[in-house]
Amino acid sequence: MTKPRIIDVANQAGVSKSTVSQYLNGRFGHMSVSTKEKIRMAIAELDYVPNPIARSLKSDKTKTIGVVVRDISGFNTSRVLRGIDDYCKKSNYNVLIYNTDFNETVERRSLITLKQMRVDGIIITSTGKNIDLINEYLASGFPIVQFQLEYENCHSNIVLSDYRGGAEKATEHLIKLGHQRIAFLTQPFEGNLSRTERYQGYCDALKAYKIEHDPSLIQYWQRDYGFKVSPIDTLKRDNAPTAFFTQHLAITTDLLKQLHQADIRIPEQVSIVGFDEIPMVEMFKVPVTVVQQDPYRLGEESATLLLENLHAKVSGVEAKKVVIPCNLVIRDSCQSLD
Repeated sequence: MTKPRIIDVANQAGVSKSTVSQYLNGRFGHMSVSTKEKIRMAIAELDYVPNPIARSLKSDKTKTIGVVVRDISGFNTSRVLRGIDDYCKKSNYNVLIYNTDFNETVERRSLITLKQMRVDGIIITSTGKNIDLINEYLASGFPIVQFQLEYENCHSNIVLSDYRGGAEKATEHLIKLGHQRIAFLTQPFEGNLSRTERYQGYCDALKAYKIEHDPSLIQYWQRDYGFKVSPIDTLKRDNAPTAFFTQHLAITTDLLKQLHQADIRIPEQVSIVGFDEIPMVEMFKVPVTVVQQDPYRLGEESATLLLENLHAKVSGVEAKKVVIPCNLVIRDSCQSLD
């Protein structure tokens, strides 16, 4: 069956095509009650659904934004998405979400597809491998807001947590408990300024308390193969760390699993602080102290920044960075050495 068109609605209602168009766009204050009722009845009888693409070609706006994330099922990411969606709903915008599974090729295809679908702008937490395309879009005036991760040479609007401040607070907490051998467990930096900021916060705290920085305490974890050096082996060596400070939920989860398998007690044998909240942490035998981000607010602020950009009267405004405070939540996973 052929889909009904706007002209079919007009013929059914006995009005002009432009009158139906005005009705669909909410410009019907001047219409009589009977005219509006005729159009409403015609739309219902024909089961007519407006074509958003055709309408956007005329208005140059789709009232739709794209969101590109690395893992839609992530504990923090799901809350960021809720913040974005709630804000967009209040502002009468629709949201299209693309999941990349950390794959740079999928990410690039997602960016291109969303642009081809004529979304009004894009919010993205990226792999950092498609900066050329993001910069190309930005140079053309296409609105993009990044969140969660910041990379070198990519200068879009961005919303971040206060990684440096959060890491400094966490490290200071351990130092005040008497820990000086604090292992910093991170993913490789690879031009990722957000990871570097956490490292700087760790270094800031060591410096403030005049603790010598030991490069051997910086240990790396990668999503594909886990820890480069086993944390269990690390605890067996001379001058071993007395505390682990992990920089990502996935790292914290992997560390806890290995410590459990090796029957290493927390906090009696090693203290732990993690960056990012842990799902159902209240159910743990030893709840873990964490640097807690505010993912819902990250989403809200990202959507706010993008929509402000869309509605701005002036183009070429300098990119804006919004930084949201982190909160140190102290639980039972850290023990005083005094």
